Amino acid sequence: MSREDEIVQLLTDIRDGQRDALARQREQLELARAEAERMRRIADESVGLQRSAIERVKRISRFVVPIIIVLIALLIWLIVKYRIL
Repeated sequence: MSREDEIVQLLTDIRDGQRDALARQREQLELARAEAERMRRIADESVGLQRSAIERVKRISRFVVPIIIVLIALLIWLIVKYRIL
């Protein structure tokens, strides 16, 4: 094998290696994009769940807080009336 043949073979091997490396990089890029999309969907779902939880807490607190205030007022009234403390 002549020196020129060796150089051609080496260049061919380098080219093939670069093609393989580019193919692997493309695969990794696609995997990264798919993972980013999955994470975006999960984040969107999480935000939606948090918003609905906040709305539920707001709705519940509209009823619970007044009830607690009334119960505390009744407790104070009982303490004052019967001088428990």
